[in-house]
Amino acid sequence: MEDYRRNARLVVRQNHRKATTIEKEYFTINLSKPIIDEIDRVLARHYGFTDEELDFIIHYDIKYRMGKDAEGEGEEE
Repeated sequence: MEDYRRNARLVVRQNHRKATTIEKEYFTINLSKPIIDEIDRVLARHYGFTDEELDFIIHYDIKYRMGKDAEGEGEEE
């Protein structure tokens, strides 16, 4: 979480009509991918996963959790 927060950006929006301020923290998960991968490797060793199982986990993470941009495919707008 420390790395997530280090790579996050804070967006502050003012709603003048309601006289409120909203702060949102946006995480850029793909910047923390090296740490996530290392955690996966440690857990794979602990649980006795095969290299193929670990490879599946790491690539599943890229495709479904990181989004298309992480694979080098731009998102369509």
